[in-house]
Amino acid sequence: MSTFSFSSTQELSQEIKSFISGVDTVQGRKLSVREHARCAVRLLRSVPACRGAVLEHLRGVYDEHVSAFLHNLETESNASTGVSSNLEDIIQEIHAVLSEFIRLNPRAWAPLVSTWAVDLLGQLSSKHAGRRVAPHSSSLNELLQLWMSCAATRSLMEAYSQCLAAMLAWCPDACVDALLDTSVQHSPHFDWVVAHIGSAFPGTIISRVMACGLKDFCSHGAKDQGLLVMGVDKGSRVPKIGSVVGILGHLAAHHSDSIRKELLRMFQESLNPSSPLSPTSSSTSWESSPQLRRAAVPFLLQLAAMSPNLFGPVSAELVELLRPPVLLQLQAVLQGLPREELDNMLGLVVHLISQSPSGGARVLRFLADTATPASVIISGPTPSPHEGVREGCDRLLQMLLLHLHKLVFNRTDGVEVNPHHSASSQPQRVIPFLEELQSHIGQLCAETLRLERKRHLWLHQLLCLLSVYGGPSTATEALCQLLTQARNPEELALAWQLHTTLSSCMAGLIPAAIARSVAQIHTHTLGPRQLRQLLLNLAAAIQSQDEERRGATGAQSSMVVQVGSAVSGHLHDFCPLLLHGDPAVSHAAVRLLSCSPLPRTCSPAQLLQLSRAAVTHFFQALRRRGEGGKAGRDGGQAGEAVNCSVLLLSRFAAYSPLTLKSVLQQLVEGALHKGNTDLFGGQIADMSGAPVPSPSVSPDVGASLLDVNCRFGTTVNFSSSVWSVFHAGVIGKGLKARTIIQLPDPSLVIQNIQILLAVIVKCCSSSGLNGSRSPSDPDEPPPINAEAAKVVAVTIVENVCPDVANSELSWPPEEHARTTVERDIHIRRCFEAHPVLFPLLQVVAAGRPALCYCSAVLRGLLATLLAHWEASREASSTDSPWHLQASCLLVSCMGEGQLLPPVLANVHEAFPHLTPFEVRLLLLAVWEYVRGNGPMPQKFVFSSEKGMFCRDFSRDGDVARYVAPIHSVLHKNIDRLGHLCWRFQL
Repeated sequence: MSTFSFSSTQELSQEIKSFISGVDTVQGRKLSVREHARCAVRLLRSVPACRGAVLEHLRGVYDEHVSAFLHNLETESNASTGVSSNLEDIIQEIHAVLSEFIRLNPRAWAPLVSTWAVDLLGQLSSKHAGRRVAPHSSSLNELLQLWMSCAATRSLMEAYSQCLAAMLAWCPDACVDALLDTSVQHSPHFDWVVAHIGSAFPGTIISRVMACGLKDFCSHGAKDQGLLVMGVDKGSRVPKIGSVVGILGHLAAHHSDSIRKELLRMFQESLNPSSPLSPTSSSTSWESSPQLRRAAVPFLLQLAAMSPNLFGPVSAELVELLRPPVLLQLQAVLQGLPREELDNMLGLVVHLISQSPSGGARVLRFLADTATPASVIISGPTPSPHEGVREGCDRLLQMLLLHLHKLVFNRTDGVEVNPHHSASSQPQRVIPFLEELQSHIGQLCAETLRLERKRHLWLHQLLCLLSVYGGPSTATEALCQLLTQARNPEELALAWQLHTTLSSCMAGLIPAAIARSVAQIHTHTLGPRQLRQLLLNLAAAIQSQDEERRGATGAQSSMVVQVGSAVSGHLHDFCPLLLHGDPAVSHAAVRLLSCSPLPRTCSPAQLLQLSRAAVTHFFQALRRRGEGGKAGRDGGQAGEAVNCSVLLLSRFAAYSPLTLKSVLQQLVEGALHKGNTDLFGGQIADMSGAPVPSPSVSPDVGASLLDVNCRFGTTVNFSSSVWSVFHAGVIGKGLKARTIIQLPDPSLVIQNIQILLAVIVKCCSSSGLNGSRSPSDPDEPPPINAEAAKVVAVTIVENVCPDVANSELSWPPEEHARTTVERDIHIRRCFEAHPVLFPLLQVVAAGRPALCYCSAVLRGLLATLLAHWEASREASSTDSPWHLQASCLLVSCMGEGQLLPPVLANVHEAFPHLTPFEVRLLLLAVWEYVRGNGPMPQKFVFSSEKGMFCRDFSRDGDVARYVAPIHSVLHKNIDRLGHLCWRFQL
């Protein structure tokens, strides 16, 4: 392009004079704005040396055009007419000239034009920001649309973009410096320029903006980096860093990935050892300066403090980068910094972590892993860091906890508290780090319970702060997690330490934790293993109550009492767990319930539910113990479950008369139930009382109405009539097939019967119920409660022979047994099928006069025994072992229950030495005595000395006439029964 557009030097001189004076030297009139602008453009083309003055004059031309453009918008007139139209032509000419100069000679023109254009854009943006049509500075898109529709500002933007594109290869810093300087002066009205330029050159702008910000930060000195934490505005000390934050913030919406990569690159490059510059590197690259490399980390921390949103996505990757080698490099870089700057950096890092809205859990895990001392026994997955690095992280973690402690307990600072309102109702400051950790309570508790040296102390302290910050709901969740996850007393102690710490500022924490646990049980949130651990931990807490009372502080004792009280309030919620499908859970449940205190008040429905579940669990525990013994597994847990179940039943029985009656009834019914009868050596009996084969033994021949009708007991029972039929088989099919009975393990049966009797005796011996009291001799067992024994007696009668009325206490003549043959046979078969019945009768006999209420059952059993011995043709009574044993046990029970005088109660001692006929004679004497002296409860008188009811046989008349058959049998067998004669003396 030719720089001479004038024909002579005189014309050029006149043009210069006209530009300077603003007057046409030929016509002598003042130049208009358009004419003056064209004069400036001609001089710019012809005399490049006057470019400074021309560009300064053109500022006014651009301002005039912008003013006219905005005025036309405000008056809703056509912006393409009038002054604006003429100036738009001039602006296009100016843009064409500047564009051509930049294209032909970029090194001379690009720095000048870029500085001029960006400065003019800043002035125009700030000057006209208050116009009515100008959007608010926060409406970035609307501002962009407005200014890019104006020819003047659009021209300046295009010129700056052209300069920046030309300078990228050799001098990008100058262009970016101008952008930063202008942004500092005219922000936020200038932000639309930054946004547009950054969108056009994201890679360059991001890297150069950060490089320029780092240089400016270093030149001002990094010693003031901690001022932000103390509330001082850093923008006044480091002018460009605020602009850097603004620019990156604008670009983050569409170029967040580029920003993230550049931030990480700057951090990594600052740690790498200095290397010679590559041929493509710029002479102004910050990587070549050791001073800038040392200031990079403080600079990045300052950026993060001023714009946390920029560093949210970066924090996760940054933590992943901090492996032991990188940590050693970072330590080497920071060792050269003064102590004061290091302290400021640590304070800034603590502030950043506490205000970080995301990634806090990962940062906490990194700090804890790095600061935890290496274990001699257990080595972690990664090699332990350098000792200096570990100490630095240790110090940082302690400072973080201290800072969080101040934030948590001073959250209402700066808020004027109204004296009429409590402090808790005041708005409280949000702590982002703790806000995020509230969703990681479970992981924090799990890490705390690992009990790793210092680590669990830090995390436990953090749990306390988190609980105070989050309030009762968070504290309750933390306590629940510790109670659920603790696996031994040492770990469980952390839960009580947490409660002790929080109890001073929170009331009712333990009841709330128990209620939350119950809610999790109802919603099936906890797995079997977690549920079992929770129950065991609660049981351990309650079982430690005695130790706490003896040697612990008042706070701990109160805490244990609170646990027991809270569990007792939810006893009906824990009770269904006794029937849980997992044996470990049911064992934990019975262990908890057996030691927890019972509620002071409870509805009858809940009491019945509790007792029913406890009895059902008792029989399940017996079965599991037997199965575990057969399989050769460790029966310790099953045995402990049985012991806990016995304790639970005895405590329920002692709670109230209602629970006593319910427990005893269900124990007896359960022992005779077909599902449990094998536990006590019995077999399943049909409706007639005869044993039936198990389903696996008897073949399934299909349902038949004829078979159902032929089955004994389905027809109407016409007792003592010609319709009484005994089924020995089916006509045409022969006799009934003999049932193959699989006998259970005798030792296991005996043990189960002993356990059942032990729990029934313990329930019946509860002192203070209905007249019973403890014996005078503490070594003697407490007497059986008469009312409790009556419950057992009535239940036996109802299950063995349901059609017997309770009023059938008196005995009819021996001939009357012929009218109740079917019922008597049913009673005998029940005793054959259920060996546990005789031990139960012995318990009833001990609770005089309860055995009177079993009169009908005793009479039926004795009648069948008399019939057997009468029909027996065996030489000795020992040839009928079951009948002999039944006869002995029956007479023994009647003697213990004082239905017989001692002289008659001893006859069973002679039975094994007699013939069947002689046994019948003695049993007939027993029958006659009971018939003549009916078993009435009114004949018993309570003895205060013995603490039980006794019968005075002297009031029943002469016993000698009933003893005569006994003496006759003794004389006949004197050679074998001589040693027993003294037992039958009156």
